[in-house]
Amino acid sequence: MPADEILIAEADIQSRLSELAAEINEALPEGPVHVVMILKGAIIFGVDLARALMRNTTLGFLTASSYGEGTQSSGKVEIDARHLGDLEGRNVLLIDDILDTGHTFAKTIDILKSKRPASLRTCVLMDKPARRETEIQADHVGFTIDNHFVVGYGLDCDEAFRTLPDIRIYAPE
Repeated sequence: MPADEILIAEADIQSRLSELAAEINEALPEGPVHVVMILKGAIIFGVDLARALMRNTTLGFLTASSYGEGTQSSGKVEIDARHLGDLEGRNVLLIDDILDTGHTFAKTIDILKSKRPASLRTCVLMDKPARRETEIQADHVGFTIDNHFVVGYGLDCDEAFRTLPDIRIYAPE
């Protein structure tokens, strides 16, 4: 299988989830939070993190893609924000799976800010700074990783490997 090497074990992800939830709860104002997940990659992490916050939480979603098929970004970001929910005056937490070049993340943040939330925090499961092409950082980062194409825990390659319980390095044969 082209995804045998575990980069981040399931136990390490679960432990970091608890820490991230505590960090985010400390940083966000009291009260409800509207969690926006970038689909499909952030769905597993996003739901686990939203539950770990143990707050009154509502969910919104958007789809964003720059990959299409394979392991190379097309450079063209496509975003569908029809299922965000009402953000105006609300405390919002944006959750994504990985911060890579930064193009998708930056464009998504611009869209969310235009909806006039009361506050906006960002969280990514993984940060890959070696690939950054824009000046952007997440407020909360689960893990900083080297320049590997990774799958598992929601991340895929051509829709495969999303349901692996850990993060693995994808190395096609």
